[in-house]
Amino acid sequence: MRTFTMDEMIAYCNQYGYIFQGSEIYGGLANTWDYGPLGSRLKNTIKDAWRYYFIQRRKNSYEVDADILMNPMVWKASGHLDGFSDPLLDCKECKTRHRADNLIEEFDENAHADGMSQNEMLSYIREHQIPCPVCGKSNFTDIRQFNLMFATKRGVTEDSSNTIYLRPENAQGEYVNFVNVQRTMRAKLPFSIGQIGKAFRNEITPGNFTFRTIEFEQMEYQTFCKKGEDESLYEYFKEYGLEFFQYLGLSKEHLRYHDHEKLAHYAKAACDIEYAFPFGWGEINGTHNRTDFDLTRHQQYTGKTLEYMDPISNERYIPYIIESTYGLDRLVLAVLFENLVEEDLEEGDTRVVLKIKPFLAPIKVNVLPLIKKRHADKAEEIYTMLTGVMMATYDEAGNIGKRYRRGDAIGTPFAVTIDDDTLEKNTVTVRERDSMKQVTIPVDELVVYLQENMR
Repeated sequence: MRTFTMDEMIAYCNQYGYIFQGSEIYGGLANTWDYGPLGSRLKNTIKDAWRYYFIQRRKNSYEVDADILMNPMVWKASGHLDGFSDPLLDCKECKTRHRADNLIEEFDENAHADGMSQNEMLSYIREHQIPCPVCGKSNFTDIRQFNLMFATKRGVTEDSSNTIYLRPENAQGEYVNFVNVQRTMRAKLPFSIGQIGKAFRNEITPGNFTFRTIEFEQMEYQTFCKKGEDESLYEYFKEYGLEFFQYLGLSKEHLRYHDHEKLAHYAKAACDIEYAFPFGWGEINGTHNRTDFDLTRHQQYTGKTLEYMDPISNERYIPYIIESTYGLDRLVLAVLFENLVEEDLEEGDTRVVLKIKPFLAPIKVNVLPLIKKRHADKAEEIYTMLTGVMMATYDEAGNIGKRYRRGDAIGTPFAVTIDDDTLEKNTVTVRERDSMKQVTIPVDELVVYLQENMR
């Protein structure tokens, strides 16, 4: 069994409709990607899994959908306007620009640049003669800080326009709605606010497909609690994140914790969960103890109280926040790498198969008439029945073996074949993707059978 390289994964995603180059017919736009029919479905099944795990099954957990554009003062209060930047340097030989921390971590996967100052990063690069990934030479400028915020203008004329920003993270939308959610849901601490949405960062990327892009989607989760309860909740959500990834089918051997050595100004503790991508370990989750920094800042800048009134003790205080955020695009990539393999079969044959968990699969079942002229009408009837309860496709092109292989390659967990027995006995043959075993069941039992095996 063979796994896929990054280049092979990019080709696979393009071939089967998972991910395309952004603006491809115009030559593309660097570090932008469009999700195709299967890719958009996979994103949605992962979102559904996150909502189940973090909203539905958790007590006192609520979802919001805040606007991408916010009052600019939000970003002043959060610190993004003054201190949200990347350490960038230029190669003097080929004139390309790179992130210093990425150069270090790609050179040595055991080195964590988040614990280094700007001077320490530059010294490390020069001491180890880290090469430019484009030209191979090691001749860089000093490090400079570049702000990552995308700015735009709001107003009908240039003279009257005001600068606003595309949000660089989703979390502030949850913080500014803390009082609204607490009031309308009558929520008592500890309670959580989650959100799925797009964020934008004007950063230089080294590639790695969809791992680091200028437009990306986050699944944010903020738990508001009383000071003193924060440390146990922080440890809980570290473990809960690992559990969630295993629920999605990521193997524990491909996951690891990375505790931050150098903390952000707002953080009491911070830890990432990293996945073993072909290019090395990469962050797919971050859990942070943000203390009461965020709500305190917004209270200072707005003059409006963001204190919580404890109904038992009658205390008033600003809650602490435990943040657990998940990169959706990175998680899609991890799920694909975890499950896409090339298998050796009997008689020297091979097949490409995406062994994704059935509940995550973009398409749940493929309906196949054995002989088009004889079985198509019944097959279309069964296909219509299935589309009322799950995502299904209908395929009548080519021999049955090739149709099985097409379904295997895109991760469809079940194939239903309609043949003469279907017409005579009202039974169908159901083939399971991973084992390739087949069972015969009555049509009347098909929906229940598929639903029971879709976990």
